[in-house]
Amino acid sequence: MMNAQEECFYLAAMLRCPGIGNRYLCQLLDSLGSAGAIWQADEEELAAAQVLSPRLAGRLAGFCRQQETVPEEIQRACEKKQIHVVSIMEGNYPEVLREIYAPPVILYYAGRLEPKARRVAMVGARRFSGYGQAAALEFGENLAAAGLTVVSGAARGIDTYSHMGALKRGRTVAVLGCGVDIAYPSENRKLLYDIADSGGAVISEYEPGTRPLPGYFPARNRIISGLSEGTLVIEAAARSGSLITAEMALSAGRDVYAIPGSIYAPGCVGCNHLIQQGAKLVISPQDVLEEFHLALPEPQHRSGLKLTAEEKAVYQVLSFAHALTMDEIMMSLPEGEIANLSYLLLQMELKGIVIENELHAFRRAERE
Repeated sequence: MMNAQEECFYLAAMLRCPGIGNRYLCQLLDSLGSAGAIWQADEEELAAAQVLSPRLAGRLAGFCRQQETVPEEIQRACEKKQIHVVSIMEGNYPEVLREIYAPPVILYYAGRLEPKARRVAMVGARRFSGYGQAAALEFGENLAAAGLTVVSGAARGIDTYSHMGALKRGRTVAVLGCGVDIAYPSENRKLLYDIADSGGAVISEYEPGTRPLPGYFPARNRIISGLSEGTLVIEAAARSGSLITAEMALSAGRDVYAIPGSIYAPGCVGCNHLIQQGAKLVISPQDVLEEFHLALPEPQHRSGLKLTAEEKAVYQVLSFAHALTMDEIMMSLPEGEIANLSYLLLQMELKGIVIENELHAFRRAERE
């Protein structure tokens, strides 16, 4: 008789068998009752379950006979890298994820899973504007501060800033399209560590060591939306992975929210279209929190933060909504006001007063 953890690794091993995916394994579990029973079944017993074709039943039975060491190999890899595993048969598997089509039979994770947490997904474009960046940071911070766990995909752009905002005052979960031991993109290595280390989780349905491949990301998106009661889209082009996530949320009966954008911006076409199709238009975190029957948290003020005269001069030039380049900041300051603007902006960024985007433009970190 296998224990729950052993069952996990046998299920994980069977997912390596070509043609055997989450849907077939879920059906076999319903029919045969346990991973051990599936692993030990012969071709006739598997075929009698009326889940697999005779050919696929023979393939799985042969795989289990020939790959007896695979469960132990996966277990050793997880233990070596301190990666936790949970199967769909266990009580600490997130209940809302069970409800989607073809839920992942196995979840690998680093950090804390918190299966009963209330979660909201935040997704958006990799190529983002300052408007999208500001929205992701503000919504991520306030939704997390109100008690929601922010779920996203740790991709460049809106995903990254959603996680960063949530980390300021609460909990966040990153769902990867690779093994949880792989930092993808590589620049988010520290972000993923911080997520797991701060009480959140980094999650994947893929074994440790699995490299990111294009086909894994649409499958990853169903977990992002499947873990969440609702999905918020911030900036999305006409064809994007964010819209796939929104469609998956709708197909699972979950709510979809969208932040409107300029009708002239290609990166806002997807969100505006979602609103046309019935997604809830949101303009503040409170709009989302009302759907969860939660209150907006008290804002954190930086009144105790002391600014030098030079910092005050720069801060007055900057705004929350629009980022300015260093040249634009310099042109807006009185001539000779700042001796070393680049150093000053770096100090203000370290204090959390300003934020620099990928185009090396700066804006205020908080809305007034």
